[in-house]
Amino acid sequence: MADSPTAKKLTRQAASFARRYGLAFASVAGALLLDLLFGHFNLPHPFAAFALSAIAITFWYGGTKPGIVAVLLASLIRGFIFEGETSSLSRVLYELVFLTFAILMIWVRRRKEALEVAITDRTTELTAANDDLHKRKEQLDALFELSPDAVILTDDDFHVLRVNKEFTRMFGYTAEEVAGQWLPDLIVPEELRAEAVKNRARLTSGNRVELETIRQRKDGGRFDVSVVAKGIALGSEQVGIYLIYRDISERTKAERKLRRSEANLLESQRLARMCSWAYDPSSGMVTFSPEAKRIFDIKSDQDIWPGDFFLDRFHPEDRSVQEELFRRAQRDKTGYEASFRFVLPDGSIKQIYSVAHPVLNQSGELVEFFGIGMDITEQWKARAELEKAFEEIKQRTEALRRSEAYLTEAQKLTHTGSWALRVPQMENVYWSKEMYRIFGLNPDSTPPMEVGRRLHPEDAPYFTDVVEQAIRDRTDFEADYRILLPNGRTKYIHAVGHPVVNASGDVIELVGTLMDVTEQHEARAALQTAFEQIKAEETELRRMTDAVASYIYVLRPDGTALYANQTVLDYTGLTLEDVQREDQRARVFHPEDLERLREERLEAFARGKPFELEQRALGKDGNYRWFLVRYNPLRDDHENIIRWYATGTDIEDRKQAEERMRNENVALREQIDHAFMFEEIVGSSPALQTVLSSIVKVAPTDSTVLITGETGTGKELIARAIHKHSQRSGQAFISVNCASIPSSLIASELFGHEKGAFTGAGQRRQGRFELANSGTIFLDEVGDLPAEAQITLLRVLQERQFERVGGNRILTADVRVLSATNRDLTAAIAAGTFRSDLFYRLNVFPIEVPPLRKRKEDIPMLVEYFVKRYAEKTGKQICKIDNNTLELCQSYPWPGNIRELQNIVERSVILCSGDTFWIEKAWLASPELSRQELPSPLLDTLQNQERKIIETALAECKGRVAGPEGAATKLGIPRSTLDSKIKQLRIKKHRFISE
Repeated sequence: MADSPTAKKLTRQAASFARRYGLAFASVAGALLLDLLFGHFNLPHPFAAFALSAIAITFWYGGTKPGIVAVLLASLIRGFIFEGETSSLSRVLYELVFLTFAILMIWVRRRKEALEVAITDRTTELTAANDDLHKRKEQLDALFELSPDAVILTDDDFHVLRVNKEFTRMFGYTAEEVAGQWLPDLIVPEELRAEAVKNRARLTSGNRVELETIRQRKDGGRFDVSVVAKGIALGSEQVGIYLIYRDISERTKAERKLRRSEANLLESQRLARMCSWAYDPSSGMVTFSPEAKRIFDIKSDQDIWPGDFFLDRFHPEDRSVQEELFRRAQRDKTGYEASFRFVLPDGSIKQIYSVAHPVLNQSGELVEFFGIGMDITEQWKARAELEKAFEEIKQRTEALRRSEAYLTEAQKLTHTGSWALRVPQMENVYWSKEMYRIFGLNPDSTPPMEVGRRLHPEDAPYFTDVVEQAIRDRTDFEADYRILLPNGRTKYIHAVGHPVVNASGDVIELVGTLMDVTEQHEARAALQTAFEQIKAEETELRRMTDAVASYIYVLRPDGTALYANQTVLDYTGLTLEDVQREDQRARVFHPEDLERLREERLEAFARGKPFELEQRALGKDGNYRWFLVRYNPLRDDHENIIRWYATGTDIEDRKQAEERMRNENVALREQIDHAFMFEEIVGSSPALQTVLSSIVKVAPTDSTVLITGETGTGKELIARAIHKHSQRSGQAFISVNCASIPSSLIASELFGHEKGAFTGAGQRRQGRFELANSGTIFLDEVGDLPAEAQITLLRVLQERQFERVGGNRILTADVRVLSATNRDLTAAIAAGTFRSDLFYRLNVFPIEVPPLRKRKEDIPMLVEYFVKRYAEKTGKQICKIDNNTLELCQSYPWPGNIRELQNIVERSVILCSGDTFWIEKAWLASPELSRQELPSPLLDTLQNQERKIIETALAECKGRVAGPEGAATKLGIPRSTLDSKIKQLRIKKHRFISE
């Protein structure tokens, strides 16, 4: 009973109780003894400090309850033994200290117990984890050694720490050989080591590296491996790297072989123009090989397409048939073959041959269709061409038969036979039927073995020598000889032969033709007789033509010279041989006429009709004269040209007269232009002549000119005319429209500016006055200048000096100033918007340009001028101007002046479709004039003077206006201008006509 577990437990509990509570009594007793001992030796003896130490020891080692007992014992001892030594307040304080210390020690004890429990639990967990780690290590070591791959553990610098057995088998190194060695030196080829070292940083940071590469064995052999590597922590600060190598040589070889096979397959498909495909019935999608994109001209990169994509591109005539064929193959689970046409995106058609085979699963269900598609367009075309060729051969065979019949008939008609002679036997192996007829033999007999006896005795030696030389030299031959017929007649023969040579170069046959030319020989003899007679007649004809004074040429059909009479030879100094030379035209014709005559002669010869040319010919005296040469063709009975006859007539005097007349016309035209046009200023009215007279007078000077007039009157033309006739005409003419430039920029525009003078002035710029230096500046719309610019301009006119905007350097201005305005500057001076002193500087020589309504007599001339200009620009041929249009133009007030007239004419020319110029009446609406025209006594006087001059001229010319004796010629003005004046002044010209 005493040895039972319960008894043992009770015994342990009693012993623990005795120790813990005994510790309380012993610690307090020890504190009391220390206090008494210190008091005995008269040392400081604070019992409270000793008691607190005893209480702390009891709480720490005995527990909470023994600690409380120690507190009670210490309090009792303090109260009974040391009560007289302390005051009541001290006792209370001591009791509070004991109590507080007890509570503190209770909390500390509980924290200690909780910490012990935590330590115990953590110790248990660490123990279990350590056991698990040992098990895992044992398992890892087993896996490390039993792994089918080579496993290597290195430090962070790839020095080997451990390898498994597979590494030894794979690379040939033992674990002892590689321990501590640098791994790249052992297994990495030298050219790949730099790449291998690059992965070190990734591995040491814990990243995983996977790659396929090449490694080498101990014996130097190389092989393909896959590598998986990862960094691991080996200790607190130590990093290791696990590397797993797998030999993939066989797989790599297989992959390379597979890639080669795929490449070969693709290349074979490309060469055969064939693609493979697979159709999935469940999804309706078709997968194609790459060659399909080239066959079907598919631009997309995808390889899978819906089946309808291809069905939609079938030829409309083939689609229904192919759909039914494919539907039946799916239903019956059978293969099929088909040929169809496929329409490409560009509209072209390809012929496709397709073979398909079903793929079934174990249940017999259709899984997919696998097949090939082949582009047989070329074969299809070749077959069509072959069929066409067969048909053509058939037709040619038939044609050959017909040709043979035709040849036989042709030989009969032309008396030509063909033959073949064997060499050296000199035996006839073939004669056509015509040969028999030529020799007077029976066509059904065999070729005679010897025909030499039929040769004319005088020709036999010659013909024999010709044949023998042809055989000896292996060359073709021709020969003319005579044969004797059995009836005694003689025939003339023309023979042509060709040697046939074998591989050794020996002549084995002669083949050729033989023609009966007896009729030709007789005709030639007759022709020779006739030719001699014609030659005699031609000699007589040449004598006659040589006696003619005309220039005569006889030309071949192509225009080359055959004959020139003596008159031509005497003029040119050439001989007849010189005339017949190819360069005769280049030697005789004027160089300026040579190309023209060549083209015109070729065109005329091609037409085949009579023609004539004017040309200059070089005489033997070295001078050129003009000739009119007439060409006439001579035709044969079949209307073919066999000769050209050319006769020349000397027209030098006429040409000189024409040249004189042309020069006179040019001079007359220049006089007219000088009279009625002045620097594109068209007109002859008195008002305009006054302006032009002023221009002539002021142009040579450097005086400032102010040009005034309404808008559109041509003030800038006046300014340009002044410049062109001035001494500065060779220098610049600068035009400035003052109204189009903002007031803030007018000074910069006229006088220039320095860099940075204002915002945006990125660089120095010259003004218009600088650009016009030594020339002329034209200030158009000068009345719109702002006040600041007027002051600067006044300074330029007075002192010939100015400064750029933003600058301080004085520049001189050697510039003539011309200005223009359509404003009333006198009114502007009165209103204070224009400086009077500037006006007086500008108005040194005023010119007022009259409006168009005050020079109506110029309107016909202006209309004619503008019509000609715009007709040439648009490429139209306008020959006349409608009279109603001229009357309409003269009655219209033209508020826009010449500019309006110019625009109306340009619009009308664009719309004109014939050769007559007209203006739509609706375009010339009659607006009210801006200001009332006041009668001018001066204008009335001028009109009276004009009327008197015109009436005097009409009286002298007896009412005639046009013609050399007309009033227009007498007055020196165009007829249209005079007619306009007569209508404007209401002159009745009929009263001057003499009865």
